[in-house]
Amino acid sequence: MVKLNRIYTRTGDEGLTGLSDFSRTRKTDPRIEAYADVDEANSTIGVAVSLAINEFDEETLHLLSQIQNDLFDLGADLSNPLNEYNEYEPLRVGQEWVDALETAIDHYNKDLSKLDSFILPGGSGLAAGLHLARTVIRRAERATWHAIETYGVEPAKKGHPNGGVNILAARYLNRLSDLLFVLARYANIKHGGDVKWVPAANRRTRPAKNK
Repeated sequence: MVKLNRIYTRTGDEGLTGLSDFSRTRKTDPRIEAYADVDEANSTIGVAVSLAINEFDEETLHLLSQIQNDLFDLGADLSNPLNEYNEYEPLRVGQEWVDALETAIDHYNKDLSKLDSFILPGGSGLAAGLHLARTVIRRAERATWHAIETYGVEPAKKGHPNGGVNILAARYLNRLSDLLFVLARYANIKHGGDVKWVPAANRRTRPAKNK
């Protein structure tokens, strides 16, 4: 159980922050960038959920609520370097999390029309919100891969710092962006469908008038 008695601690005033293994690192550390982007993505999903109350069925609302909790767990995973020895079992994203997202993608995608064009991030307010969340999730995924490239994916041996990053966190974010894309399309079904991209639609040469 986490207990927060004070909101400000002043422990980060020199540009340092603490990881979940109690080590200290710069606030510009790739790990921090990664779970900060995950936090931002979670907030954007929260905005989308607030728009979804009268748009989505209970099953879909429950799925989005689960995803928000998963993202908080994923942030905890990213903040805790992989280590061969753990006094307490850490929160880690598992393959079953990724599998569950793929199942959800297939479930919602079967009700959608085949894509014959790229689509614009618009339509209903809910669809636009889900597209926004999708793009932030993509950024969080990129940041996570940056952390993986920096620290690797291997656990640190006992007594050694800088353990690796759970690669399943990056894979989860990748599938989540796909699910949010599908849900954005799903949200637009009752609002006229997808907003399609038309290449150079606003730059086409107008035909000359006959003299």
